[in-house]
Amino acid sequence: MFKDLFGYSINESTIFSASQNCYNNLEDTENEIKTKVSLNDVVHADETGLRIEGKLQWLHSATTSLFTYLFVHKNRGKEALESESSILDRLNGWLVHDSWSSYFSFENYKHAMCGAHILRELQGLVDIGESKWAKTFKVFLMSVYEMPTDERRKRKQQIQDRFTRICNIGEQMEPPPIKTKGKRGRYKRTKGRNLVERLIKYQYAVLAFAFYEQVPFTNNLAERDIRPTKIKQKISNSFRSFKGAEYYARIEGFISPARKNNKNIFNELSATFDGTNFITDLGC
Repeated sequence: MFKDLFGYSINESTIFSASQNCYNNLEDTENEIKTKVSLNDVVHADETGLRIEGKLQWLHSATTSLFTYLFVHKNRGKEALESESSILDRLNGWLVHDSWSSYFSFENYKHAMCGAHILRELQGLVDIGESKWAKTFKVFLMSVYEMPTDERRKRKQQIQDRFTRICNIGEQMEPPPIKTKGKRGRYKRTKGRNLVERLIKYQYAVLAFAFYEQVPFTNNLAERDIRPTKIKQKISNSFRSFKGAEYYARIEGFISPARKNNKNIFNELSATFDGTNFITDLGC
């Protein structure tokens, strides 16, 4: 854009310096975002892989309808979620996620599983044609989703009983775990077996949307908030340094709330270099 407008390409060191200054100036803003996200009744979480210095590392998100917090870590699981960068230990409401097992290690918040992910897994089993229970469960889950909230509450026990019956049938139909040769204590499970066991274990999280009006059916909010990162990956392929990825995460974690709050992104970024923006103004 600079070359087209002015006839000169912008120097890469200028871009890096500007990113560094923006990153430093957004420290207080990021702390304010972390506080606002952690105090929300419903938070969405997701993670996606990043290529940093030629290695697979991870971008983690914790988001609400108005604010987005992003951080990078070398790990995807428990080590990252319990790190100083994470805010999951601050939550005390609901966390909507895609049933990644590490999220369930936290007991300070209530869990809600993304219904869209469950439907995709069920459809995958239906397409294979080997899991008749999956088709029944998919119809059941969609019927609960389409049911008015008041009716769900009135029929709560009936819904829970139906859930249990279908899963029990699925447990009987899916092949039992098979011990893997050479791997002590490891058992091989089919995708259907894995899914039905997860549904049974986390029934309350699967049906959270049905009985708690504030809990959404899907985790689409978190998925939308990490989509710009996936687009950037396709264009740039990878980050050259971990610090560069950190710069990106903090700045994108500011741009996303600006969009959500209908703010002019260019004006807000410009104001950040002057030491203020709409989020720090809100904090005051």
